[in-house]
Amino acid sequence: MSTGKSDVLQGTLDLMVLRTLESMGPQHGFGLAKRIQQISEGALELNQGTLYPALLRLEQKGWIASEWGTSDANRRAKFYKLTPAGRRQVTRESCDWERTVALMARFLRPAE
Repeated sequence: MSTGKSDVLQGTLDLMVLRTLESMGPQHGFGLAKRIQQISEGALELNQGTLYPALLRLEQKGWIASEWGTSDANRRAKFYKLTPAGRRQVTRESCDWERTVALMARFLRPAE
């Protein structure tokens, strides 16, 4: 399933990227996309038109920072890392999502 921005629930991509950087450390865009695809068991295949605007947005918000480096394939690549503000944002968004999931679970239970 190829997923465009409109197919990803608003705000979920940001949290996926932030959480991936939190757990894996600095990554380049292709590495992030690959890891998100692995975690989603192939349900999400992010293309450049979806991922890179999100990375730019997160960087503009100060939640991630980037620097140029060399990838495993010996190519020049931009690596992204979580900032202290990004770590705080992961905590906030994770709590918000846990509350949302708990709320929705109430609506999805069979009627009694």
